[in-house]
Amino acid sequence: MKALTDTGIVLLSMVGMEAFSWAIHKYLFHGPLWFIHKSHHGHKHGKFELNDLFSVLFASIALWLMWLGHIMLDYRFWMGTGISLYGIIYFIFHDWFIHNRFKSFKTNNKYLLKIRRAHKLHHKSMEKHPAEEFGLLVISRKKSK
Repeated sequence: MKALTDTGIVLLSMVGMEAFSWAIHKYLFHGPLWFIHKSHHGHKHGKFELNDLFSVLFASIALWLMWLGHIMLDYRFWMGTGISLYGIIYFIFHDWFIHNRFKSFKTNNKYLLKIRRAHKLHHKSMEKHPAEEFGLLVISRKKSK
């Protein structure tokens, strides 16, 4: 039973991260934290951008939660694990597949191509506003056709 509960916490944490990421992307990154996030919408001048600090922050929170819960393997450990798994998915989909930080990810999968197209719509503007499509794995119905 504990394994099922722990798995549920991991999965809920991953789903929660998609919703949380959407909200902070829309209201904070394209709001008061634009001064950091705009490096992601501008022209690239190397492998890293100021926006990568957000990934470091989320990874730090995940590791902190895992550390707090590691002795008893309590809910904090599994929440940190879910956040970490979402981070890995984010890296693979966003940095590798969508932005081609590594040039080896190709696909004909319709869902993945819709995600890429939605993200390209998001980057259509190099400015704070207007912007649309703030999620990573979930895109709006009107853009998914």
